[in-house]
Amino acid sequence: MEEKIIQLVSEEIRPLDVFVDDVFVSTEEGKKLLNIVLDSSNIIDLNLITEASRIINKLIDQHHVLDDDIYEVDIYSKEKGDV
Repeated sequence: MEEKIIQLVSEEIRPLDVFVDDVFVSTEEGKKLLNIVLDSSNIIDLNLITEASRIINKLIDQHHVLDDDIYEVDIYSKEKGDV
């Protein structure tokens, strides 16, 4: 699923000058979350995350790529300095 999501959204968010750095599933308070980490050579501000999130969520919904047991999608930027 992770690779499919990267392939699905990469081309669509490229005009925003962001890319998917990582996709992984985690569990928080008993709920499975799909985490999508974005990165860029520029600063990613809240407006850019919001714009990218709209695109990503729309694609995920259209293509039904989530497993039935994943309840939430969390999209955020990689902190600068992370390796």
